[in-house]
Amino acid sequence: MDNRPPSSPRQLAAAPHRLMFFIGATNLLLAMAWWAAWLAAARWPALSMAQPDPYAGWLHAFVMQYQMLPSFIFGFLLTTFPKWMGQPDVDRWRYVPVGAGLFGGQIATLLGAMGWEAGITVGLLMTLAGWVAGLLILGQLLWRDTTGNWHARSCFAALALGLVGIVCWTVYLLGGPAQCAFASIKIGSFGLLLPVYLTVAHRMFPFFASRVMPGYQQWKPLWLLAAFWPLALGHLALELLHAYGWLWLVDAPLLALTALMLWRWWPRGPKPGILAVLFIGMAWLPLAFALYVGQSIAYEMTGVYWLGRGPAHALFVGFFGSVLVAMVTRVTQGHSGRPMMMPAAAWFAFVAIQVVAAIRVGAEVLPDVMTWHAVAAIGWLVAFAPWVVRIGRIYLAPRADGRPG
Repeated sequence: MDNRPPSSPRQLAAAPHRLMFFIGATNLLLAMAWWAAWLAAARWPALSMAQPDPYAGWLHAFVMQYQMLPSFIFGFLLTTFPKWMGQPDVDRWRYVPVGAGLFGGQIATLLGAMGWEAGITVGLLMTLAGWVAGLLILGQLLWRDTTGNWHARSCFAALALGLVGIVCWTVYLLGGPAQCAFASIKIGSFGLLLPVYLTVAHRMFPFFASRVMPGYQQWKPLWLLAAFWPLALGHLALELLHAYGWLWLVDAPLLALTALMLWRWWPRGPKPGILAVLFIGMAWLPLAFALYVGQSIAYEMTGVYWLGRGPAHALFVGFFGSVLVAMVTRVTQGHSGRPMMMPAAAWFAFVAIQVVAAIRVGAEVLPDVMTWHAVAAIGWLVAFAPWVVRIGRIYLAPRADGRPG
């Protein structure tokens, strides 16, 4: 007889990753549903839709970078920080407000985008509250750390920069110059998301490979992080100065660094799918920097921004999207007591997001660019919907092995 408790929303509060991943998965579809609708209405005016203030493209960037993806990031870090530093798990009453802030913040923001006048402001305040709550929890864990964990410090630094980005967005909404919104978007990319993703990859990808590949030698010297941070901040500074013709000065070393990581980390020989997807997703990172380098040199020589937002979306959709599926699936399978494998819904999401990324990058040079933007957004929804339904059901259910968590 199965004595496990039944599936219930109460299960979401059983562990940080349950709550935050459920919120992130829900936000993932809601955010892109609004964006796909806006793109379709912009391309085909017969599909009328309210045009938000601030500009929809900036709002899309804020939602994805500061609400949707950070839901997953906080869920992962609130779970792993204690393990990395040998400390007790975070209490439920401390992490639930983080989820409430980010979830409520995105819902209010999207309602604001669709016409609720106060929604943008309410969403910002809720997001800010959830973010600060998360930083306080992680900061206290870091303050008590006696191990000198540089991965935790690197992730915390990125989240602190993310708070700076939210403050920039706040200043813009309060009447500040458009440069503040621009700064917020760029900080979200190269001050927040890329450093968190690369830091987690540096710690976890070689470790995962060593667990399933006999003879695999972990290679993760800390000088990789030490080299990465100034280069990423250099890219950010050049973007803020609109010095696009000089981005190659930092992006070429970033291309070399990320290509070296991929080459050294790639497990040789047969490997399970749940491991392979991590490194296939990682391959988008040097590709993104190759596109950045090519665009920067071409811009300096011709003055033409020939790939538009293509390199950025190779990073956003290709790298961030692929690794999101790979990492969240791995954590979900492991922390729910299920076999460490890629289920069919995860494979569909991963393969489909490769196609979506290619479409979004290529859209910049294809005729009728707005149509292809809309196709990519709809493709994102098609790719992720079955996966979100599957993992959402898991977070609402008790662990398959009967253990707590």
